[in-house]
Amino acid sequence: MTSDSNLPATSTAPAAAPVTSGAVSGGGSTALPGRSITSYFRSDVMFAFGIICIIMFMLVPMPTQILDLGLAISITISIMVLMTVLFIQNSLELSSFPTILLVTTSLRLGLNVASTRLILENGSGGRDAAGKVIEAFGSFIIKDSYVIGAIVFAILVIVNFVVITKGSGRIAEVAARFTLDAMPGKQMAIDSDMSAGLISEEEAKDRRKKLEQESTFYGAMDGAAKFVRGDAIAGLLIVFINIIGGIVIGTVSNDMSLADAAATYTILTIGDGLVSQIPALVVSVAAGLLVSKAGVEGSAEAALFDQLGKYPRALAMSSGLMIMLGLVPAIPPVPFISIGIAIGVMAYFSLKREQSGTIENVEQQAAGEAAAQATPAEEPISKALAMDTIRLELGYGLLPLVQGEGGNKLTDQIKGLRRQLAEDMGYVLPAVRIQDNLQLPANTYIMRIKEIKAGEGDVRPGMLMCMDPSGNPITLPGESTTEPTFGLPAMWLDEQYREEAHFKGYTVVDAPTVITTHLTELIKDNMPDLLNYAETQKLLDEMPREYQKLVADVVPGQITIGGLQRILQNLLGERISVRDLPSILEGISEAAAYTKNVGMITEHVRTRLSRQLCDSYTGPSGVLSLVTLSPDWEQAFGESLMGDGEEKQLAMPPTQLQDFIAAVREKYDEMATEGEIPVLLTSPMIRPYVRSVIERFRPQTVVMSQNEIHPKARIKTSGQV
Repeated sequence: MTSDSNLPATSTAPAAAPVTSGAVSGGGSTALPGRSITSYFRSDVMFAFGIICIIMFMLVPMPTQILDLGLAISITISIMVLMTVLFIQNSLELSSFPTILLVTTSLRLGLNVASTRLILENGSGGRDAAGKVIEAFGSFIIKDSYVIGAIVFAILVIVNFVVITKGSGRIAEVAARFTLDAMPGKQMAIDSDMSAGLISEEEAKDRRKKLEQESTFYGAMDGAAKFVRGDAIAGLLIVFINIIGGIVIGTVSNDMSLADAAATYTILTIGDGLVSQIPALVVSVAAGLLVSKAGVEGSAEAALFDQLGKYPRALAMSSGLMIMLGLVPAIPPVPFISIGIAIGVMAYFSLKREQSGTIENVEQQAAGEAAAQATPAEEPISKALAMDTIRLELGYGLLPLVQGEGGNKLTDQIKGLRRQLAEDMGYVLPAVRIQDNLQLPANTYIMRIKEIKAGEGDVRPGMLMCMDPSGNPITLPGESTTEPTFGLPAMWLDEQYREEAHFKGYTVVDAPTVITTHLTELIKDNMPDLLNYAETQKLLDEMPREYQKLVADVVPGQITIGGLQRILQNLLGERISVRDLPSILEGISEAAAYTKNVGMITEHVRTRLSRQLCDSYTGPSGVLSLVTLSPDWEQAFGESLMGDGEEKQLAMPPTQLQDFIAAVREKYDEMATEGEIPVLLTSPMIRPYVRSVIERFRPQTVVMSQNEIHPKARIKTSGQV
């Protein structure tokens, strides 16, 4: 056993300064320095102007040249969206897609309204009545045959409406449903990782934020699919209205023959329908690709321009396609070629920014590697592998707490803490290494468990921390602060106010006690990790001689040292003392006769420790307060256990888990207002699974089975979940 004289080694050497190196990308897209597309243009003004133009298309008659430009822009945007979707790594990189879908659909409908007005007003004047683009689609693509045009248009509508839109809408609907159903489980996993110390609080926030964005994205895509569906229906109605209205206007108002009116207005209408449905089809394909591969921050215009301009290859390919389209005979070259050149310029600046960022990242990586190579190896590798189980790092202003000659030194308190934990929990705490760290602020301390930061705080040497148990503001002069262990409001007072604070009923502790209390709670939270193989062997070796025969019979014949370590860790994980090791070994010996499952052996050992458990959780009045699990929840947990034999797992639906969590929270909050902290009582079969759920959101809640209630314990049922 580690004696108290083996207590905390104190080092005056400052902790090594961390080596800072440049961030090296591990693959995927990297945030590049430099200016984005929105930096070269007033994108907010441009976006607002574009929305106004869409509205004006619907309200104000437009010249044919403006209509040609609008149709060219509609085709360009649809191709840009498709190219961008092909190059992105995951759907969240284009999380503004529902907004893009709404804008492009509105643009096409606005252009449909504008072209309808021109066709019906000027259709008798020739096939260029609605502009060169519609004429080109009506004449060149369908070869002046409105029968062929009608068939091509119908096929496009069927492909878009029946195949692509319906499929992508179904994918979005299912993805949204499964994403929302899986959110509680994913949030619990994030909380579990953070509680276990696998991720930091900032990483947990980032993961929760990404999870929220993902659910928002798929929910929005489920609704955005209706835009394309409505657009296809509107396209059919507009074509039907244009043909019927054009024939009526041509024959009645413009003295055209029925055949001429039908040919002229049908070709114009089919051309208009094609020039609208082709971009709609392209965007529908992009929607299907995106939804089968997540919310967004900031305004919609910033997301739209930043994300569409993030990939220079997509811009360059869009530029090339626009220029090629402008060179096709019968298509007006000016709008397409000019837009293609503009996009090419944007692609050039974006590519230049990417290259400069890549060069900078490479230089930073090389500088970091050179700095790492230049660092001399001052210590042997074997010493670098050494790990402190528990380490307390102090700022230089806290060194008097260790080096002073007062009667309440920090080292003396830690020595008492190790003795107290040995009595309360049944094993001796490993030596605590105390080290000064000149990189910390003067009054800051950091606690590390196996080299990993477990807690930190600030204390004031020579001052007293004062807390009001009732939670009311403290009326004495001092410095407001937060108690580092439990996060309670507190205040630092001068020593002269000690008696006055005691007179007013405040809790007053000095700086070493604050650190020791914080260290105590961190150790209790991490006791399973601190009990290693060597400590388990030490507990067996130091048992009294009269129990050595029991040890020899149980270990390793019925259970290995590793298995015993797992059982003790399970007990310590629920803050159950392992001091009564003989009873634990007897329980293991009994259970090992019919099972080798560590979890089931642990449950049997808990039954052998029923007197200890009931005594630990009995209130001041000598009564054990219980909250029972309702028969409905007992049945729900029992039916959710999947697996054969002893290898069972809980497979309860996330929505049902959320209902259970809400019910437990509501009941315990109600009991807290009455000043009680009851034990949750369950049946033996489901106790470990109920505990595994509750420990993720209320780790302080005790869960016991009916077999763990000692016959002589005085109990009181306070409620039911």
